[in-house]
Amino acid sequence: MILEAARSAAGQLFSPEFRAVFLKTLGLTILALIALWFGIRELFDWLAMPWIDAMLPGLPAWTGWLGLIAAVVAGIGLALGLALLVAPVTAIVAGLFLDDVAEVVEKTSYPADRPGQAVPALRAMVLAIKFFGVVILGNFVALLLLFVPGVNIGAFFLVNGYLLGREFFEFAAMRFRSEQDAKDMRRRHAGTVFLAGLVVAAFLAVPILNLLTPLFAAAMMVHLHKGLTAAELRPATARA
Repeated sequence: MILEAARSAAGQLFSPEFRAVFLKTLGLTILALIALWFGIRELFDWLAMPWIDAMLPGLPAWTGWLGLIAAVVAGIGLALGLALLVAPVTAIVAGLFLDDVAEVVEKTSYPADRPGQAVPALRAMVLAIKFFGVVILGNFVALLLLFVPGVNIGAFFLVNGYLLGREFFEFAAMRFRSEQDAKDMRRRHAGTVFLAGLVVAAFLAVPILNLLTPLFAAAMMVHLHKGLTAAELRPATARA
């Protein structure tokens, strides 16, 4: 079921029906990442550069190259910081466009089914902002674990697999269920949702392609929710 949902989502990414939401999602994600890059750089300049400038005048002239080294190290640090923020940025972008993605998937793949209802805009924004903070915290923990040999890469996949799986599945489920019912369903199928989240995390780990994570994850979780709903209904149908 998970692989089928992933295959279906990947096949729809570049379809004509997805074009409008694809451009909106990709454009906003890139703009958010650019803004974060400049924001992080300005923060670094404000916090670290005065200290570096104060240290260099007291050093011998031949150590002037330390400023260049510091700039290179800072650039690498900024790039790593931005890479860690890709996950929360894609999560909050998905909160804005999940309903657009879900609507396209439902119309093209499940035209005979009852269409879902969009999550109210204010509630969707609150949930997305709340999850933004949770993902930042989770990735901060994963960053700390980067210094522990043997668990660093695993930490990235475990943290993002759980958090992204939970986020996208609950959003997809809430188009057809109350928020509490969506959470309960996610708990009933916690293992399946987590494994699906690992697929999303693997997608997220691929440079450039990871900018499409909101589209892929939202579409995949719509398919997964449909499959799990059908699986839950089958026993009742068989008894009837």
